[in-house]
Amino acid sequence: MIRVLVVDDHAMIREGLALILDSRPDIEVIGQLATGDELLTITDQPDVVLLDLYLPGLDGLETLRRLRQRPGACPKVLMLTTVGRPREIQQALAAGAAGFVLKDATGDELVAAVRAAHQGVTAMSPTAAAAIAVPPTEPLTPRELDVLELLGRGLSNRDIAAQLRLAERTVKAHVGSVLGKLGVTSRTQAALLAPGYLP
Repeated sequence: MIRVLVVDDHAMIREGLALILDSRPDIEVIGQLATGDELLTITDQPDVVLLDLYLPGLDGLETLRRLRQRPGACPKVLMLTTVGRPREIQQALAAGAAGFVLKDATGDELVAAVRAAHQGVTAMSPTAAAAIAVPPTEPLTPRELDVLELLGRGLSNRDIAAQLRLAERTVKAHVGSVLGKLGVTSRTQAALLAPGYLP
């Protein structure tokens, strides 16, 4: 069971998100809060926190930073907002967010993001990923797009090689080419951007 805490200053949004998540057999919403200050005082540790970026008082980004500075295990934090501004998405990810979900996401996208975050996979709704995607310096080849899709799912080079029936060294070369074309330096960054480049 994935234990989720919803933090949003709008009651209707909190209740709607909780209703969607509670309808799934593997997810339990253990609480709803209106501010970041409240989140920092809880003792019942959830697995995943849905945290609104724009909160009164302590905003979502600063709440996330303080949450991650505390001793002990930190829950996975999915940032939630109506507008996906590239700079804010990048700041949240740099601060340790497990992903970013826009409030126009479908119920299925929200549930998929919560499940992915719980499994340790960075979760980005397609619209959020598109907001930070920039055109690659060169077009990605069909095989590079295949590799990027599997990177986005969190697969290792060995697993990608097995899935695509390629040698692991070939996959390594494709990964290097994808990183170069996207202008990023890590697999995680490429995985974050993947939804913005895939059909």
